[in-house]
Amino acid sequence: DIGAESPVQIVCGAPNVAVGQKVPVATIGTTLYTKEDESWTIKKGKIRGEVSMGMICAEDEIGLGHSHDGIMVLDKDFPAGTPAREVFELNEDVVFDIGLTPNRSDATCHMGVAQDFVAAMKVQHQSDVQFIKPTINPIVKSAENALAIDVQVLDAEACPRYAGVCINNIKVGPSPDWLRNALQAVGVRSINNLVDITNYVLHEFGQPLHAFDYEKIKGKAIKVQTLAEGSTFLSLDEKERTLKATDLMICDANDKGMCIGGVFGGLDSGVTEQTTSIFLESAHFSPISVRNTSTHHNLRTDAAKVFEKGSDPSICVDALNRAVDLIVELCGATVASDVIDIYPEEVKPKQIAINYNRVNSLIGANLSIENIHHILTSMGMELSNETEHSVTVAVPTNKFDVLREVDVIEEILRIYGYNNIVFEERINAALSYYTGVDKNQFRNMVADLLAANGCKEMMGLSLVRSTFLEKLNLGYEENSLVYINNTSTPDLDVMRPNMLINTLETVLYNQNRQSSDIRLFEFGKEYAKDGEKNSEVEKLTITISGSNTPESWLATGRNVTNFHSLKSLVHTVLTKVGIQQYQENTVEDKYFEIGLQYTKGPKEIVTFGKVQTDVITAAGIKEEVYFASFDVDNLIKMSTKGKSKYDPISVYPVVRRDLAFVLNQEVKFAEIKKIISNTDKKRIKDVNLFDVYENEEQLGVNKKSYAISIKLEDKTKTLVDKEVDNIINKVIKSVQHKLDVQIRK
Repeated sequence: DIGAESPVQIVCGAPNVAVGQKVPVATIGTTLYTKEDESWTIKKGKIRGEVSMGMICAEDEIGLGHSHDGIMVLDKDFPAGTPAREVFELNEDVVFDIGLTPNRSDATCHMGVAQDFVAAMKVQHQSDVQFIKPTINPIVKSAENALAIDVQVLDAEACPRYAGVCINNIKVGPSPDWLRNALQAVGVRSINNLVDITNYVLHEFGQPLHAFDYEKIKGKAIKVQTLAEGSTFLSLDEKERTLKATDLMICDANDKGMCIGGVFGGLDSGVTEQTTSIFLESAHFSPISVRNTSTHHNLRTDAAKVFEKGSDPSICVDALNRAVDLIVELCGATVASDVIDIYPEEVKPKQIAINYNRVNSLIGANLSIENIHHILTSMGMELSNETEHSVTVAVPTNKFDVLREVDVIEEILRIYGYNNIVFEERINAALSYYTGVDKNQFRNMVADLLAANGCKEMMGLSLVRSTFLEKLNLGYEENSLVYINNTSTPDLDVMRPNMLINTLETVLYNQNRQSSDIRLFEFGKEYAKDGEKNSEVEKLTITISGSNTPESWLATGRNVTNFHSLKSLVHTVLTKVGIQQYQENTVEDKYFEIGLQYTKGPKEIVTFGKVQTDVITAAGIKEEVYFASFDVDNLIKMSTKGKSKYDPISVYPVVRRDLAFVLNQEVKFAEIKKIISNTDKKRIKDVNLFDVYENEEQLGVNKKSYAISIKLEDKTKTLVDKEVDNIINKVIKSVQHKLDVQIRK
């Protein structure tokens, strides 16, 4: 019965459904928001052959909690058909989701955002809207059931201010609806009235609070201090954590940690439903101390996020008073001690002088002195030492990042409004002449070249998984790797020592998705550690695998990628940047099964080859992988020396002669090519290897045959046979003289 003319049929499989219950029902056409940015609409449907005209809801399905154990069962006093909003006493409201940047310590709470909003309204809309703080009553100690606590702050640098108060006769229970709804609106789950109050004040004031069970505080004393390196602490999540010597701890009289200051509470001193008395802490901790501890232990709590930005030391007692008011009202508690406030050196507003001309110069506007003053006072900043050209601004203590004149000017611009800056239609620019190689233009040129040759650009992460690195078994020493304490993705913990590593992950990713024909290039950096010094080198890499051509009925077989496919791309790059002269060396190492390295003197240009089979297998890749790595800085430096020049096509014909050499297996084609080319540099235009033949029976042991074509050309005349024969005879004699070869006829 949903209050309509007749009952409707709804199929429900919840374990707690029963006759006579009052339940929340989502009727046909209702849109439910089950997850962030995800929704679905209830439609008429069939479940196990039966028509279903809606859905009986659990609390998580209508956004009133997280439980999905069963349907919600409601008070029977409500007539069928009552809107759920009335049943749950929900008011229609708007939630503003702001994009808070990390530097805005003042806007981590509702009051901070409200103050900023008021300033913008006053300046940009000439509104008389006022900022009204919540009423804060001073804490009054009850004469009955007094409790005592001794507080010592032994590290005032990490904890400049520490305040607290003892509270008795607490009745822990559910929070009232208004408090639950307020927390739910900002995505905080209701726990109980005591915990909910501390969360409410955190979001209202931007001041984290922490409640200790008074009965669990040994010796009824609190020490704010660090503990010895390696000390252990049992946190609220029941994990034992090993402390650093710099971790600030809230300890009891026995120097046992009860809480990591500003970060996380302890299991042994936490508040439970049986708690009747507490010590409520409201402190200001050093952002650096909290950030280091939070990052090291990977504890990204709401409190730590506030403290590491820089909390406001001036509101510690106000926030404490606000929380105590609510605890007395909602928990039936009494104040059992005076307020403890240890504040040895008051943090006062920073006094920063600003120059009016400097303000307008940086902003790009022409603000009057009165307008500048209006903006500053709207943000609650007091002014002093006014002159014709400048004024001194007292920056509130909640603006932790405003330290210099330029920071104050940024605040002025923010409230004045970026969109209110007028831009001229004409843009003035000065011409500059640069004789060197522009790095960005160089990258774009090479990228365009490789893209035109069928390669796709990839952008791998600079971080790799140490587990994957170990799996590849490349033999890296641990002290040569740059480790990162990555709190957001802990398994990505090493800066890549070689770009091949995450390239292999990319190849595997594509291969697992039936995309095994790969031609990739990437600009990136490799990282290494040598003692205390870290280094990074920029590289250009090319990776090919699979087939060179797509499948086609015209092709008789796969044109499989090989070493020479990669070599062709490498030479294409070198030719484009104007590098023609270099030394060639063979490479066989932990990366390459077969490979070459081109160098110029001691400087490496490129190393390329077939990746080791063991490495490929360890990575889980099934195809052969060919990989090239250029040193970008050396590539750029050497490219400046090579000049591109235009050489017109000769009007005279090219003559080709073919020779076959029988030679030892260890002789490389590059050696023969160099000898042939030097025989007659003017008329020998090209030397090419077009066939390799191996047969022990015909050629002999450890022998091979190279079939080589030689192209000759004279730009001044047509070569006759006699001239060609003379050149070829010189080539044969030169090769035979310098190498142990035979001419096949």
